[in-house]
Amino acid sequence: MSKCEFMNDLKNRHCINKRKGGRQFHHISVLLNECIDNLNIRPDGIYVDGTMGGGGHSLEIAKRLTTGRLICIDQDPNAHEAAGKRLAEYKDRITFVRDNFGNIKSILDSLGIEKIDGMLLDIGVSSHQLDEAERGFSYQQDAPLDMRMNPDRPFSAYDVVNGYDEDELDRVIFTYGEERWARRIAQFIVKEREAKPIETTGELVDIIKKAVPKGARKDGPHPAKRTFQAIRIEVNGELEVLQRAIDDVAARLAVGGRLCIITFHSLEDRIVKEAFRKQENPCICPPQFPVCVCGKKPLGRVITRKPILPSKEELEENPRSRSAKLRVLEGVSQD
Repeated sequence: MSKCEFMNDLKNRHCINKRKGGRQFHHISVLLNECIDNLNIRPDGIYVDGTMGGGGHSLEIAKRLTTGRLICIDQDPNAHEAAGKRLAEYKDRITFVRDNFGNIKSILDSLGIEKIDGMLLDIGVSSHQLDEAERGFSYQQDAPLDMRMNPDRPFSAYDVVNGYDEDELDRVIFTYGEERWARRIAQFIVKEREAKPIETTGELVDIIKKAVPKGARKDGPHPAKRTFQAIRIEVNGELEVLQRAIDDVAARLAVGGRLCIITFHSLEDRIVKEAFRKQENPCICPPQFPVCVCGKKPLGRVITRKPILPSKEELEENPRSRSAKLRVLEGVSQD
């Protein structure tokens, strides 16, 4: 199957699913109470949910607003369809934006908003996207290699798996998946696709299982977990988007405004931790200088020296929350 035929097949599957009504957008909001508490919501404030999904966090924010405004951002059309219904009661105080949260600066500019009182980001793939087999996010179900959070974008997992050379595949899988067998997996992918393109998640899982030595598959997570994570991050440019968003949001936080970010793996968490640290201490002067002369001023104050983790009760109710971590940054005065 050619790339053009593959993309047309993906489009047809998406259209068929929409005509059938699709699946109900199901996503359990992680660290919900902790996020709402740390946002310090004011009834007249301006808040942003940068990863609206099914609208769980958005609903709790909207409930607490009176004259305030909530900006709900998501690039997934399925999320907008589901959240639109869930949030219908509060639509008078919500603005829906179909876009990537990485474009927060231009989004706020287009809405004429200079400062915000809080923003929430729930990073990564949603439970619904994992459960929706045809999206290709899950290594547990066979489906076309897709993994696009925005189905309108042309670049998919198919392009990464079939278009990247061995070195590029190794870089993606090792860097974004922290996979010790990255080189072997890359080698096996390149060899397998010599016969024909790799088109489905099931085919990719089988290749990964062949590449990872049997002894290494005995313990730990599914052997394909890290590779699928890495390819998904590459397809959607997730880490670059996250870094850019933190910088842009920090500059738009009102004094006392909060940026709450939930991550699900160590790579994302390290980026958030380091980015928050730089917002609190942006000075680039050599350490031997007695005073700062670079002129860079802090844009935020780190509220969470250690990340907030799910409670025992939440872990029992939602096992997928087990790797979640919440970090919080607060806007400070620039005077």
